[in-house]
Amino acid sequence: MREEERSALEELEIDLLLEAMYRNSGFDFRGYARSSLRRRVRAVVAAEGLTTVSGLLEKMLHAPPCLERLLLGLSVNVSAMFRDPRFFLTFRQHAIPLLRTYPFIRVWQAGCSMGEEAYSLAILLQEEGLYDRSRIYATDMNEAVVRKARDGIYPADVMQKYTLNYRAAGGTRAFSDYYTAAYDHVILRPSLRDHIVFSQHNLVSDGVFNEFNVILCRNVMIYFTRPLQERVYDLFARSFATFGLLGIGSHESLPVPAGGHEYEPLVPGEKLFRRAR
Repeated sequence: MREEERSALEELEIDLLLEAMYRNSGFDFRGYARSSLRRRVRAVVAAEGLTTVSGLLEKMLHAPPCLERLLLGLSVNVSAMFRDPRFFLTFRQHAIPLLRTYPFIRVWQAGCSMGEEAYSLAILLQEEGLYDRSRIYATDMNEAVVRKARDGIYPADVMQKYTLNYRAAGGTRAFSDYYTAAYDHVILRPSLRDHIVFSQHNLVSDGVFNEFNVILCRNVMIYFTRPLQERVYDLFARSFATFGLLGIGSHESLPVPAGGHEYEPLVPGEKLFRRAR
């Protein structure tokens, strides 16, 4: 079989896999950017000891644990505490003064992965004296990932990197104050979870569930096709309180208008926006 024929067959197999996954479990990856999705599907095929996507389809349908492994493989669960420190420094310097004027602050951390950014925001709000009147809703489509995020346990060998990120993000204390070392892992201080609600929410298929002053969805949209991005931005627009703040990833761009609303940069050149109307 020629290379182009093999490629066309693989694309058909992936289409069938994604359609079956959606119909069987409700998880919809059909609007995800194809190139990165193809790489992740191939990686799962290899990890399962299979040779074809069709073999993965059969296993997913008849061996339920395979579905959870496939979901983990297709989801992008890469993050870090205070990832892109400049964003958090901008948030501290320019968003916090606005949030101080609110009696209560609702934040949606969409696509929370293992919880690193949600806990980063909890630390930042705590240091700025706002955590007690805040609620962070940290959501992800993958229930297994949400459970791990709720635990707040991370490998000890990443703490040096996280400490550097924390300092660059304007941290005001010793980062070690926020965790306890236990063998080869660290456990975040339980009080950081006091005002975080971890729950499952699928940006592709689920709807509005609250009204928010801040929505952070960073390094998620780059994996979506443009139509899916527009659908998610519409969801965010319907979830915002007046003049809500939107934070996106450093390599992402905000379509204008996004979800039927216009945004203005809170700081020129930074990926933090305020809804203009």
